[in-house]
Amino acid sequence: MAPVGDWTPPACWYEPRTAKEFAKYMEDTYDSVVNMPGQHSYAKTSAGQTRQYYKDGEYKNYNLKKSDEGLWWVAVRDEDRWMEEGAKACSEPPAWVENGETPDLPNAVTPEVLAQLAYNQIRVPDTEVSLAPGGASKVNLPTWAWLDRATFKPVEVTASLVANGVNISATTVARPDSLTLDPGTADATLHPASGECGLNGSGSVGEPYAKGKAGQEPPCGVTYLRASGKSAYDLNATVNWKIGWTGTGQPEEQALPDGAFGDDQDVVVEEIQSVNR
Repeated sequence: MAPVGDWTPPACWYEPRTAKEFAKYMEDTYDSVVNMPGQHSYAKTSAGQTRQYYKDGEYKNYNLKKSDEGLWWVAVRDEDRWMEEGAKACSEPPAWVENGETPDLPNAVTPEVLAQLAYNQIRVPDTEVSLAPGGASKVNLPTWAWLDRATFKPVEVTASLVANGVNISATTVARPDSLTLDPGTADATLHPASGECGLNGSGSVGEPYAKGKAGQEPPCGVTYLRASGKSAYDLNATVNWKIGWTGTGQPEEQALPDGAFGDDQDVVVEEIQSVNR
């Protein structure tokens, strides 16, 4: 599901590590750099200087003796988005934060940041609408479109963080709000004219076609004005989702940017055949 507009969930953030976890992380990183075949000397030098700073420099042995007094906050990148520009935003070095203090770092994990990260993990169902009458659509006859409530329901993801006294969580919920149709050609009339079909009281969209309705205007659908020839039109059906979250310290739902997810369906449109006697 893609957010509507320019907003995207964070591609990186800062999360806490205990002193023991941080020490292992730093030592493993150092070992992998200096022992990598063909590694450039400047990378080995940089890894050594970083290790020295946290082990024997300003900090003593990664603050292991102060492990009950605070946490290390380190940058983490989304493994699926590490090449994106947003993944470079978390460039601050690891920071020691005393218990009870708030990390002075952008995107340090909070319930709201967890909600944004959960947003990125939401997987909505495929948007394949039901179309009728069955078979090929006919020129100048409405094609009815609908989505049943069973496949058009809210989806939620919960993200949590539990680490040495930090215990926070957030649940992000995506609720279907409307269906937008794009017929794939300018030679078509949408129903309604905006192409956006809202929810019914039952939580479904549109109305199933029934025998005898062929000449009626559907509450959601499309009338093609020209045959598709030897090919088919790409009907795009996009579900628009309203997103909100609740979490630790935030029982009232807060809004996140809307999302949208769509799929293409092939629609063959034929001329109505008539017989002259």
